[in-house]
Amino acid sequence: MTEINIKIEGMSCEHCVMAVKKALNNLPAVIESNVKIGSALVKYDDAKGKVEDIKKAIEKAGYKAFE
Repeated sequence: MTEINIKIEGMSCEHCVMAVKKALNNLPAVIESNVKIGSALVKYDDAKGKVEDIKKAIEKAGYKAFE
């Protein structure tokens, strides 16, 4: 298991938090996500996915993700 803290731009409310959390929890690699406005702490199985997959999911939800 790997843990990463990702910074997220474009979030402004609880709806944003829920949208990112939903996007992350749909990824098979994600074990746990703690999302708040501006960042996400994600625990994931690096055998099932990469950091890039997590960033892409956040960006697909409409936000900018970076480490």
